[in-house]
Amino acid sequence: MTLPTSAEGVSEHRRARSVGIGRAHAKAILLGEHAVVYGAPALALPIPQLTVTASAGWASHTSDGQGDVSFTMTGSPSRPMVTEASDSLHRLITEFTTTMGVDGSPRLDVIIDGAIPHGRGLGSSAACARAVVCALADLYGRDLTEEEKFDLVQTAENVAHGRSSGVDARTVGASAPLLFQAGRVQELNIGCDGLFIIADSGVVGRTKDAVELLREGFQRHAGAQDRFVHRASRLTEEVRDALCDGKAEEVGSRLTEYHELLRAAGLSTKGIDALVEAALTAGSLGAKITGGGLGGCVLAMTQPEQAREVTRQLHEAGAVQTWVVPLRGLAKHAH
Repeated sequence: MTLPTSAEGVSEHRRARSVGIGRAHAKAILLGEHAVVYGAPALALPIPQLTVTASAGWASHTSDGQGDVSFTMTGSPSRPMVTEASDSLHRLITEFTTTMGVDGSPRLDVIIDGAIPHGRGLGSSAACARAVVCALADLYGRDLTEEEKFDLVQTAENVAHGRSSGVDARTVGASAPLLFQAGRVQELNIGCDGLFIIADSGVVGRTKDAVELLREGFQRHAGAQDRFVHRASRLTEEVRDALCDGKAEEVGSRLTEYHELLRAAGLSTKGIDALVEAALTAGSLGAKITGGGLGGCVLAMTQPEQAREVTRQLHEAGAVQTWVVPLRGLAKHAH
């Protein structure tokens, strides 16, 4: 699809250009998944290697009864994925035009080109939403604050996932690892060398099922929720300090402990456990499932000299894709 270069009926002061471009990237939860919704801290990692680009432009044709926005997603997305994305992004664009006072515009064509696999806990829906927000802001010549971008992305996330914690919406636009605690967000100080290897199991995670499974477990066993949240909080706080103090081995060991916490709650799978074991056998300092659970991705903390062997063994154990995120690169990018 080619985007038109003109927009009949739209006055010059309503638009800065004929095509707007926006970008965002993936994210991974380092520690704190599930516990964060019960008030525990969480650590999240931007993955700048995995990006989404959105372009928004004016359609030369009039509305054909399908609404005022048409979406095109590149690649071969599943029909449920397209439907979910379309519903949340239509809501997002309605919110944008209302908030920015630009409603009454002609039909828009939006193209989303992304490399983030869907349903793996990597923030694909939030990244798509942020890219679209930035593309619309570019198209209309609006300078949005980070808070305005966050609020708009949350609009789409709440449609896609129900009540959203906001971790994804923040991290897909972040340039450094983030700490989330009690509704506040701050960049992490990174004193560690090493890198994270993200391994895609190829299996779509089932976050809603995982949330329900955990909730049922809490209801069945008195004190289980408090024990889980306390343990998760302590591990997350220890990793935050270890990242700052340059204690890579401690970061790794706590990651593995957090995986055991999630596995004991029934949130892992045989395939995920096999990837964690492969990473540890190959010399990783630690490894865990990342995201909602019951599928998705594994995250392994590794020293650079072990990265090739860890990656090889992850693929042998069933990983369909891997990505490397150097800690120092993120720290330099942040500061």
